[in-house]
Amino acid sequence: QVQLVESGGGLVQAGGSLRLSCAASGGTFSSYAMGWFRQAPGKEREFVTAISRSGGSTNYADSVKGRFTISRDNAKNTVYLQMNSLKPDDTAVYHCAARTSSLPLVPIRSSLYDYWGQGTQVTVSS
Repeated sequence: QVQLVESGGGLVQAGGSLRLSCAASGGTFSSYAMGWFRQAPGKEREFVTAISRSGGSTNYADSVKGRFTISRDNAKNTVYLQMNSLKPDDTAVYHCAARTSSLPLVPIRSSLYDYWGQGTQVTVSS
């Protein structure tokens, strides 16, 4: 069983930055692809970004390219989401997720992930 705990959410002004963390336990973190998803009120869950087990491959939603950066520190069992130039449209609950079995590509579909964190609220004011 894998446990994921997000932290770092909060209220930030438009144009500001925020760094989210997702700490993993209960498994072999370095063998998991990790992703970030978000869900705003009244909207479907949306893919944000994902990273391969080694950190060598990443994928980003078009809406966050150039503004968000995903990274991981396997020695700390933690994946990060650095969010810069935040916009009000970025307001959502952000969840990290783990894919525990191998896939040929970095997964971007939520259904491909096995474990989910509880989420952390990010609110961007205008």
